[in-house]
Formats: sequence, structure tokens, C-alpha cells
Amino acid sequence: MRQLTGVISDRGSKYAVSGGAVTDRTSIDAFLKDLKRDKKFAKATHNTWGVLGANGIPLKNDDGEAGAGMVILRMLERAELHDHIIVVTRWYGGKHLGGDRFRHVQDCVQAYLDDLRG
Repeated sequence: MRQLTGVISDRGSKYAVSGGAVTDRTSIDAFLKDLKRDKKFAKATHNTWGVLGANGIPLKNDDGEAGAGMVILRMLERAELHDHIIVVTRWYGGKHLGGDRFRHVQDCVQAYLDDLRG
């Protein structure tokens, strides 16, 4: 599992991004279970994720952050990254971020992709 913490902090909300190779729904569920073994991530407000299967079938979960999973999927498609899950975690800080939350999800995914490429 690759993980970047403290990627963004805005109006009290904090963001992290995690990811790793997955091959099917069972490995996706195992990845998410492993991530949430860390109590900090288990208690997060949102663990939004997306993955493109080798067959091109997209899977996502907004986890209450409406539309965020689609942002992750679009970036995975552009990067042509298949069989790899990316999870953007948000700890809500008490103030609504409006449209900025989508930019923050994009920035987290981009930071992850940049780190992945070295």
C-alpha cells in the first residue's frame, strides 16, 4: 500500500490519499479493510475510491462525498491506470468546502500519480 498523508488542509478538513494494485472485487474489499485497520482512517468522514478493472469496468464509491468517486475514475482513465485502487480520505473540519472539495480530490489523486511515477 502506498500512502500520502497530510496532502491538503483546508478550513479544518484534512486529506490523504492511498492506493495499490487490485485484481477483483475481493482484493478491493481486502485493500479497504486493510486501510481501515488504522483507526485514523476508519474514523475518517469519507474514504472515497475508484478503480478501473483490466476489462475497463469502472468501480467507485463516493462514501458520502457525492461525485468524488467519478473524479477519481476520470483521472485513472486519463492516466490509463488499470487494476489499481486510489482512495482519497477526508477528515471533515466543520466547514463546507463547496466546489473546492472536487479540486482537493483531484490534487490528491495527482499527488498520488506523481509519487507513483517517481
